[in-house]
Amino acid sequence: QVQLVESGGGLVQAGGSLRLTCAASGRTLSTYGMGWFRQAPGKEREFVAAISRSGSSTRYADSVKGRFTISRDNAKNTVYLQMNSLKPEDTAVYYCAADARGYVRARSDEYDYWGQGTQVTVSS
Repeated sequence: QVQLVESGGGLVQAGGSLRLTCAASGRTLSTYGMGWFRQAPGKEREFVAAISRSGSSTRYADSVKGRFTISRDNAKNTVYLQMNSLKPEDTAVYYCAADARGYVRARSDEYDYWGQGTQVTVSS
């Protein structure tokens, strides 16, 4: 069992930056593929970014490509999402998720464990 806890969300002006952190406990994250998803009010949860267990492969949604960067530190059992050039449409609750097979996944139903989420609000 893996417990995931997100942090780093908050209120930021458009054009600003935030770094989200996903800390894991219960098991080492080094064998898990990790992903970030987000859900805005009234909308379905959507894929943001994913990283393989080694960190050698990443994948991004088109809407965040070039602005967001996913990374991981397996020694610290932590995954990060650096978000730059934030836009009001990035406002959502952001969730991290773990995939036991270790791959880069974009579908939420392919992930086994989820955190509780952290709110990101971008003002115009």
